[in-house]
Amino acid sequence: MPREIIHTDDAPAAVGTYSQAVKISTDAGSTVYISGQIGLDPKTMTLREGFDAQAAQVMDNIEAICKAAGGSLNDTVKFNVSLTDLGDFAALNELFANRLSEPYPARAALQVSALPKGAVVEIETILFIEN
Repeated sequence: MPREIIHTDDAPAAVGTYSQAVKISTDAGSTVYISGQIGLDPKTMTLREGFDAQAAQVMDNIEAICKAAGGSLNDTVKFNVSLTDLGDFAALNELFANRLSEPYPARAALQVSALPKGAVVEIETILFIEN
């Protein structure tokens, strides 16, 4: 299966040896695997302050990558969320309710001890874009 590397300047450049996303297309549609995004501003490459600002920036970054791949947040089938504090879970739910529409995609959320660059939230995403 051919792989297409997805990149947009509207999301942060990779801070390691990975691509923003990889798209695999078949006759049925395309699956897009978006690397974990943290709350980096794509223009300044600085981390936003606090959970709410970082989480909103993460969703903006994911949305930009979705668009670059030919999809949207509505094409998401799975989110994997890492939080440094599960106390932010209610705020995470509120953010998702404000940014997504039903039926909601599958999701996992777990607490981790640390994230890259001192981030408090990281979200990776899987999309399926029907032909």
